[in-house]
Amino acid sequence: MLLAASTHGYWNLQTLWFFLIAVLWIGYFVLEGFDFGVGMLLPFVGRNAEERGTLIRTIGPVWDGNEVWLLVAGGATFAAFPGWYATLFSGFYLALFLVLVGLIVRGVAIEYRNKQTDVRWRGRWDLTLAVSSAVPALLWGVAWADIVKGVPIDAQGNYTGNLLDLLGPYALFGGVTWLVLFAFHGALFLGLRTTGELQQRAQRTATRLALPSALLVLGYLAWTYANAASAHEKGLVPGIIPIAAICLPFVAGAFARSGRLMAAFVSTAVSILLITLTLFLNLYPRVIVSSTSNAYSPTIFTTSSSHYTLTVMTIVAVVFTPLVLLYQSWTYWVFRGRITGSGGPSSPADMLDRSPLGRGGTEAGA
Repeated sequence: MLLAASTHGYWNLQTLWFFLIAVLWIGYFVLEGFDFGVGMLLPFVGRNAEERGTLIRTIGPVWDGNEVWLLVAGGATFAAFPGWYATLFSGFYLALFLVLVGLIVRGVAIEYRNKQTDVRWRGRWDLTLAVSSAVPALLWGVAWADIVKGVPIDAQGNYTGNLLDLLGPYALFGGVTWLVLFAFHGALFLGLRTTGELQQRAQRTATRLALPSALLVLGYLAWTYANAASAHEKGLVPGIIPIAAICLPFVAGAFARSGRLMAAFVSTAVSILLITLTLFLNLYPRVIVSSTSNAYSPTIFTTSSSHYTLTVMTIVAVVFTPLVLLYQSWTYWVFRGRITGSGGPSSPADMLDRSPLGRGGTEAGA
């Protein structure tokens, strides 16, 4: 398949947008990854409703902004590579539907949890949040493992398999790998955003998750390499990238045990970045692998929009992407402090509601 890339050259808009979409997925997995981790760990790190509320407030101001990366990645795929988008939904419709349901339920759980003070009410929503965080994390891992390894696709780019074809050993292993890695990432984030006993509990949890995460990443990327080697399709992956991705969770575990939580969190973030980059480099120039025949694998050149469309998209991206990044960076800066108890705002809307402006300026005029 690299012959197709060499025929068209590497400096083209199709390649540019393929890797821009890779950047969007990297941003989504790095940022939403710790959101998923916090949600999954809610019943294990928080001992009561008040503590679990504190944990939720660590992601309250940013979780919905982190999901924008997924929306933009989906929109960019639809606009730049409509054939890729169509093939994904023909084969992964049920899985993507379940991901969407999980994300919707997760948002509802975060917002509805505090509508009542009843302990049972909050407990049910906390459990709902944990499950609805785990399901998308697992399914994203399964989906990307299938995309890289291959699913039954015919010459027209249509999926010809069934649900069981998406649940092979490699795909399930990939799902578990992402699930545990996100939990590790989330535990480190909690260690950075909480204080006292909650912080100590989060650090202990991260320490326990470090070795399983590292071993799973090692197995996942080794299996990915074995699949690529057997298919004689290694893509453009420099060996240093997957090797670094494998080593970093081990490094993060060492940092977590020594209490250097920021260094550990950066290590897991970079590992997630490198794993995702490995998958995209392994695919290039394909966008999904056909297990029926390698000749049926859609590529960036067979699924892309017109040159004019890609040109307009590039101009729009150059103008608006820096603005979006500045806004999200500002959000993280504003909510960078540790959560010390139940009194802090859980979202930007909550902060506005607590301000004099949000209360109609009553305090300002008092």
